[in-house]
Amino acid sequence: MPRVLVDAAAVPADRGALIRYVDGLVSALDRAGADLAVVCQRADAERYTRLAPTARIIPGPVSITNRAARLAWEQTGLPLLARQAGAEVIHAPYYSIPLRSGLRTVVTVHDVTWFTQPDQHSVVKASFFRSATRTAVRHANRVIVPSKATRDELVRLLAADPTRIDVAYHGVDQALFHPPSEAEVQGAASRFGLHGQSYVAFLGALDPRKNVPNLIRGFARAVEGLSEPPALVLGGGVHEDDVDAACREVEATVKVVRPGFLRGPDLPGFLGGALVVAFPSSSEGFGLPVLEAMACGAPVLTTQRTSLPEVGGDAVAYTEPDADSIASALAQLLAAPERRAQLREAGLARAREFTWEASAEAHLSSYQRAVE
Repeated sequence: MPRVLVDAAAVPADRGALIRYVDGLVSALDRAGADLAVVCQRADAERYTRLAPTARIIPGPVSITNRAARLAWEQTGLPLLARQAGAEVIHAPYYSIPLRSGLRTVVTVHDVTWFTQPDQHSVVKASFFRSATRTAVRHANRVIVPSKATRDELVRLLAADPTRIDVAYHGVDQALFHPPSEAEVQGAASRFGLHGQSYVAFLGALDPRKNVPNLIRGFARAVEGLSEPPALVLGGGVHEDDVDAACREVEATVKVVRPGFLRGPDLPGFLGGALVVAFPSSSEGFGLPVLEAMACGAPVLTTQRTSLPEVGGDAVAYTEPDADSIASALAQLLAAPERRAQLREAGLARAREFTWEASAEAHLSSYQRAVE
């Protein structure tokens, strides 16, 4: 088994789904007995020591808290550190790789929306990630993707060699994401100021491809005429202008709560306490919020776009991403408690199929292929 250096210093400041990927993977690799070193931001060293107690944890230089400095260090300082640690493989978990490391390199490419939906990202961000993805596909020894859909898109868009791409599904932390107790449900609801009011939940960044404006408009139509309509709670992310505009459109008729980023301990109560978790994204590399909601026993409504059917299978309800379709699908679920109960049970069973242990095994196989 090769010694692998995982570049956890690449985790961006917003610490959304990516940090759950890196944390879950590193912990599972350590439990699997991998010969592992982890380089990270100094502020994260204690956490990785807890997550991977037998791994070698290496705090990076103070300067890499700056993104530009980190990218420069990635090309020179990271390879030097990897050689000093005796690593044979560098795993870059976030698109960009060192180009002249002298070591085998494995990279994770999470999605390809920089190519398929460039208008939904800033020009600078889309340009950077398109360049990083092209470079990674050309130069890395192995490319890891979280879904078959992402693999197929890399082959279609960039003529990537499919024999050098490994699919490794994400797992879900069952200790964090679990069916909540009544106290957890009530605690989360009280923090949102709902005071016993039922709600539909969304969790994720409020960026354009998450399709939150159409969710808001569809939700308003779905609950129109109900004597006791639920609220819509949008957890996570920053507030985009189009989300604000959609909220203003419906503010006279429905209650929309935007609590911002949620603490980890609040997530089971938030997700598991919802009537429905709605995630009508137009494109996902994997769709971790869908998996996490299923693990919390929530009935899920999502779309059949890109990777989402790979995650949800037959255990979720589906809609088209336009507001009218969301309204129709959501209204049907809200009127059918038996259907929601079926989805809860099916989702719990489906979520148990996605483990970080299985993901770690797929990563280890990719590392081995890289050195071979």
